[in-house]
Amino acid sequence: MTYAIPELDTISRQLMSLERPKKAKMLVVDDEPDNLDLLYRTFRRDFNVLKAESGVRALELLAAEGEVAVIISDQRMPEMKGTEFLSRTVPQFPDTMRIILTGFTDVEDLVEAINSGQVYKYITKPWDPNELKAVVQRAAETYELLKQRTEELRRSQAQTELLSTIVKVTQEASSLEACLEPIAIAFGKNFQADICILQLVEGGALVPKSATYSTEGAAENWLDKDPLVKEAIASQKIQVAVNVPADTSLSGVEHYSNSGVQAHLIIPVTYRNEVLAVLSLQWKKPCTLREDELLLLHLSAQQVALALTSTRYYRPVA
Repeated sequence: MTYAIPELDTISRQLMSLERPKKAKMLVVDDEPDNLDLLYRTFRRDFNVLKAESGVRALELLAAEGEVAVIISDQRMPEMKGTEFLSRTVPQFPDTMRIILTGFTDVEDLVEAINSGQVYKYITKPWDPNELKAVVQRAAETYELLKQRTEELRRSQAQTELLSTIVKVTQEASSLEACLEPIAIAFGKNFQADICILQLVEGGALVPKSATYSTEGAAENWLDKDPLVKEAIASQKIQVAVNVPADTSLSGVEHYSNSGVQAHLIIPVTYRNEVLAVLSLQWKKPCTLREDELLLLHLSAQQVALALTSTRYYRPVA
């Protein structure tokens, strides 16, 4: 499929169409089986609920499952108090919201945990189900807000690094080929691609001068066999395959099935209607890019074109 730059919003909608809303993860910890089952039943419709009967078991679950949005833990448990367990989760999962359940007046433990930011809220036993649901809902919303802000900061920092890399390459690269690797690495990291390839084009055809970034070590470059790349060069427009396994036009292309690539975005790097290179971003999982990221891709590709042109005309080709 072919898209003009004014239709970046269309590409964005296609890329985001693969995103499936998932239930947030939640961990409930209590040494009393009845309480544990009650907590599970209370939240299973709205969350993907994990259960643990002790702090030790809960730490094992977190090590296996990764970050959760909310943890509800009983305070008085054998082996490890709830506040001690929650404190151990802070370094690795700082954004997780922690709620403590207590039937006792453990004022010192609770005050210390709350003041140190280890506990978002405490609930006394026996708890009011409606109150607990409201607290958990607010906690989940706070978690999502924190994650959103963290992601926005990450994106901003990565975008600044990407543009800085392109400018630095323009100023310092000693040859045309020397431009390729740092740019490929910067694009791959910024857009969290599994593979990023930047390959030069001459006379409307790929030439064997390229650089590859891969999160898994060496990666095969099969762009010369890819019909999307040929179309990107011919049309000078972005090409995208948002769901390779379901795309009938690519079902017979062997390298897609062999590589495990599920989403592929190809950006032609052009200067004055001449394609200088193609930038290939490949993901081995469903890809989601926002419209502002696609715009950044387009603008960054223009900067790459200037970098390649400057290097080609003012420095010798390696």
